[in-house]
Amino acid sequence: MSIGAVLAFLRDDFPEVTISKIRFLEAEGLVEPQRTPSGYRKFSPADVERLAYVLRMQRDHYLPLRVIREHLDAIERGEAPPALPSAADTRPGPLEEADRELVASADVASGVRLGRAELLAAAEADERELAEWESYGLVAPGPDGGYDGEALQVARLVAELGRYGLEPRHLRAMKAAADREIALVEQVVAPLRRHRNPQTRAHAEATARELATLSVRLHAAMVQAGLRTRG
Repeated sequence: MSIGAVLAFLRDDFPEVTISKIRFLEAEGLVEPQRTPSGYRKFSPADVERLAYVLRMQRDHYLPLRVIREHLDAIERGEAPPALPSAADTRPGPLEEADRELVASADVASGVRLGRAELLAAAEADERELAEWESYGLVAPGPDGGYDGEALQVARLVAELGRYGLEPRHLRAMKAAADREIALVEQVVAPLRRHRNPQTRAHAEATARELATLSVRLHAAMVQAGLRTRG
């Protein structure tokens, strides 16, 4: 199967999967498709089964790739993989919400371009609120004056936090933390982006998205753990 055919097959069960995600898992050594003489990937049924296993372990059990690789290695040796976490060990609500927010953000961001009035309507905000968000750097228009899907998602979240009494000035620390995380991700992917090989540059983008996902999940886990200790 081609990578496009694999994507179409997997999306029935894993609607959040993308070609970049498949390439990232390949780069991480979790699947090794054959290549045609012209360089195109050829996925066997076993490759597709491995990909589905990886995606299922990430979605249902939140296992890191290192642990999933250990599972796959055990299966290849004919051994039983390590026991999966019990229902009591699965992540509680906040982390699941963070994951759903990431999926929703990716869906919204694709191809969206909004004018100022459209953003205000979608975020259920007024001009004064948007101007304040922009003054604190929480939301910013693009060069054409429009707003993309990420800006819409941020605006909605900022508006939702505002309903709990959190004002833009309270969110400056979150913006500063996000900027530091962006700098860390850039340190990792910058050498890959400078590479001449298009596949390496594509891997850089997939790696950046994966690191962003892990960063959000780590943040949610630490906030949840901190609140639990204080409760």
